[in-house]
Amino acid sequence: MANNFVFNDVLPVAPLKIAALESCKDLATKVNDHIVQFRQNDARELIRRKQDLNYRGYDVDSYLLKCRCSRFGTGEAKGVLMESVRGSDLYAMVDVTNYSLSYSVCGYSNHMSPDDHFQDLKRIIGASVATAHRVSVIMPFLYESRQHKRTNRESLDCAMGLQELIAMGVKNIITFDAHDPRVQNAIPLSGFDNFMPTYQFVKALFAHDKNLKIDKNHLMVVSPDEGAMPRAVYLANNLGVDMGMFYKRRDYSKVINGRNPIVAHEFLGSSVEGKTVLIIDDMISSGESMLDTARALKERKAEKVAICCTFGLFTNGLEKFDDFYHRGYIDYVITTNLNYRPQALLDREWYLEADMSKYIAAIINALNHNVAISSTLEPTWKIQKLVAQYMADGYEYFQTIS
Repeated sequence: MANNFVFNDVLPVAPLKIAALESCKDLATKVNDHIVQFRQNDARELIRRKQDLNYRGYDVDSYLLKCRCSRFGTGEAKGVLMESVRGSDLYAMVDVTNYSLSYSVCGYSNHMSPDDHFQDLKRIIGASVATAHRVSVIMPFLYESRQHKRTNRESLDCAMGLQELIAMGVKNIITFDAHDPRVQNAIPLSGFDNFMPTYQFVKALFAHDKNLKIDKNHLMVVSPDEGAMPRAVYLANNLGVDMGMFYKRRDYSKVINGRNPIVAHEFLGSSVEGKTVLIIDDMISSGESMLDTARALKERKAEKVAICCTFGLFTNGLEKFDDFYHRGYIDYVITTNLNYRPQALLDREWYLEADMSKYIAAIINALNHNVAISSTLEPTWKIQKLVAQYMADGYEYFQTIS
């Protein structure tokens, strides 16, 4: 395992620092632990090869930067660094969906919104960008990414946010499963990387289901709408199975809660009868569309229905998912740990987690050494190796991998 992260003749571009905002502390801590382990393994490997370790900066116990965003009684805030970042390669991590945090405004308690988190991110950047060697932003859920294009007289908040970060001096923006990655066209001369969690989904799926049969007669991937088609095509091709798609038939004569109501979900694809069906998408917001899709599949006699979504937001609560689980419409739901998830979700028997911390650690480690990350962006060979190993050795294989 150590050899996978050893950069023989490449020094880090600068000492590594990770500025974890309060919204992302738990994930950043796991990422930091992985990087520390990577570099301890690297050091042992390089010593074994009798290579010089000078100036690598591998001899630290933690790469987490001591920083905070403190607030005045009026609700105003400031970003504060408790240690120097001069000459550092700084990675600021933020979760703009973490609604669990609150702050006081004139005696009233306010829950932090995505706007509040984005402002705190800018405060930390403002406190560090003048002296750091390079500042990159890791924003798993891209700020305002659902407003990525203009269809009416609307603001383009995501594009404006990206431009604002670049104007402040940010060199790279790293995100995961952007709602529409074409929003990077707003900053065409700057670094923007969009990573997908497909490998982690497959790994979590195989670890949970000990008897999964990976062939066209037993497994199928379904997109809940036309927007998720690329994700479904990629996963289906790597698993070597068929895919299908639902499209939403809407009533365009009405507008309810700012959108045209869905009349029905129409299915395009081969029969799902007797198959395990994977529904894949970028996020579960209210979950209504996803649950309607799951019910439609079970009504078409699918044996199992598993939902794989990068971001489990569950903005309308978990009760309807509980109901659908007990009624047999869904078998389990897999999301990543890239966004805040309440303990109530983690305790649900239908919930599975795809851990992304090691993936993020590998990305940061590679970028800090300025090495190519093309294999990380498209982990096709890792997925296919995982599938081949699962088919050859079964569930026992997953008890031996980290």
